[in-house]
Amino acid sequence: MTAHPTHKTASRGERATVPTEAPEAPHLRFHHSAALRKKTLHVLDTLEQARDATAHRDALANVVLELTAAGMDAYFMQPLRLAKAGFIVEQSAGLGMSGVQQLMGSVIRNVIGRMTDAQLLSVGKSLRQFMR
Repeated sequence: MTAHPTHKTASRGERATVPTEAPEAPHLRFHHSAALRKKTLHVLDTLEQARDATAHRDALANVVLELTAAGMDAYFMQPLRLAKAGFIVEQSAGLGMSGVQQLMGSVIRNVIGRMTDAQLLSVGKSLRQFMR
């Protein structure tokens, strides 16, 4: 197997990697709306062209949260609905996902809100790689 360059991202207790040149590497993906894609690309373009990327922290945090919500729906809620787990189970899961999103939102806004230009651009680059 050939080693591929990766962009390291920190997570609790382990290091995740974002492949930079490995289209054949195992991966998961989800489909999101055309409107969210357009919004994401607009935010990334704005961030990359800005003299001061830190002025766009809120916009980046908002799009990261929207992508996170779309991913959580695609990976958990949609399969749950397809499994016909039932109204109560779906409602309970939805409530739990809502709580997770609120907590994550606070953390994501805090982390992105403290990032430097270079760090914000790195996050943007990673998002673009995920969008391929």
